[in-house]
Amino acid sequence: MAMETWLLYLGAVIGLSLTPGPNSLLALTHGALHGHRRTLLTITGGSLGFVLLIAMSMLGIGALLKASANALLILKLVGGAYLIWLGVQLWRAPAPDLAPLAPGHRGQAAGTLLRQGFLAAVSNPKVLLFYGAFLPQFIDPARPLAGQFVLMAATFAIVEFAVEYLLARLAHRIRPWLQRVGRRFNKTCGGLFMLMGVALPATR
Repeated sequence: MAMETWLLYLGAVIGLSLTPGPNSLLALTHGALHGHRRTLLTITGGSLGFVLLIAMSMLGIGALLKASANALLILKLVGGAYLIWLGVQLWRAPAPDLAPLAPGHRGQAAGTLLRQGFLAAVSNPKVLLFYGAFLPQFIDPARPLAGQFVLMAATFAIVEFAVEYLLARLAHRIRPWLQRVGRRFNKTCGGLFMLMGVALPATR
């Protein structure tokens, strides 16, 4: 992957990681319930789940590239349309519902936290569809797919881990702010999705 393509991918991944989703809200909740250190287990489970989904998406993309020389272009166009649709949905979505947490909540076992993070990542089939739409925008068919997978998966996992850990550390401060401006935040993120859906399929 060329450096300029990776930098574009990195910027897109940072934007995506800042978008509210099941894992980010889980990190926010667990950060308030269990503290940021124990929430590292939740975040690690989620990161492993994301890497698994990226691997599944890349396997499907690789099979399509072998079957057709025009497959990547088709994936980019379909993926761009899907990103625009996601942007519209996020634009129209209500603010995240972050109910106050009950005091005195007992801590959960380490394995439970890890499993909850992993299942939050892999249990949503829309995530797999999203990766199938998002990743082809940055793939260079002239380069080995395995090396690109390692770089893209590692970049996504590291960025997602850092963002979720930051959410866990700032849980008590972020929750009231997100409840207050969550609707505008959704509109901003939705607009970015739509812009990516229009612009990314035109990149090479």
